[in-house]
Amino acid sequence: MTKASPRKTSQEKPLRKDAASNRVLIVEAAKRVFSEHGFSATLHDVAKEAGVGVGTVYRRFANKQELMQEIYEEQIEELLGILHTALAFENSWECLVHYLENATRIQVRDRGMAQIISGQDMSSEVFASSKNRIAPLVNQVIERGIQDGVVRADAQGTDLIFIQVGLINIARLVGSNRAEHKPDTSELYRRYLWLALESLRKHRPTDLPLPVPALTTEETHLIFSHHD
Repeated sequence: MTKASPRKTSQEKPLRKDAASNRVLIVEAAKRVFSEHGFSATLHDVAKEAGVGVGTVYRRFANKQELMQEIYEEQIEELLGILHTALAFENSWECLVHYLENATRIQVRDRGMAQIISGQDMSSEVFASSKNRIAPLVNQVIERGIQDGVVRADAQGTDLIFIQVGLINIARLVGSNRAEHKPDTSELYRRYLWLALESLRKHRPTDLPLPVPALTTEETHLIFSHHD
């Protein structure tokens, strides 16, 4: 004889709704906290931003990595969306400009997003996953420009990653200045973005060779996944 399933009381439904509501509240708070402070922020920081106890956060997410994974997928999809939009441009130079401008912009805005690119505070599995999904499309962006003769022949997809890392650090450096009468530097990184773009452009039949070769995708991944 099978036992009847215990009846669900009417009090359980509001609890489930509260749990779902708390989960959304925590994830949205985590996005804001990680955007401003990066993934070095703690679950206590997230709980404070969400206006809930840290125990509530731990009931929804076993650890910070689990919460980061929830946000990570959305961030990767945003980057992939930028890449797919860029690759839809018929003009390969516009494709490159769209990708580099928009990918850099969202990383300047969101420290958590920037850490996906650089691999900071990310597990090796998560970082490898992002590399496998993003790198082939980044390579397509640069290869189209080379094939169309608008990008120098020795440029590589990994060059675009290092350019973004440099631009993000410029934005962080000038943004951290707390001088009372400092100039508005929120868009200063874009000056160097365009200087970087001009350095990628093919200007003459034979561009001067670069002093050292680019790293491969695997070498770049190895560096970012093993730095302090």
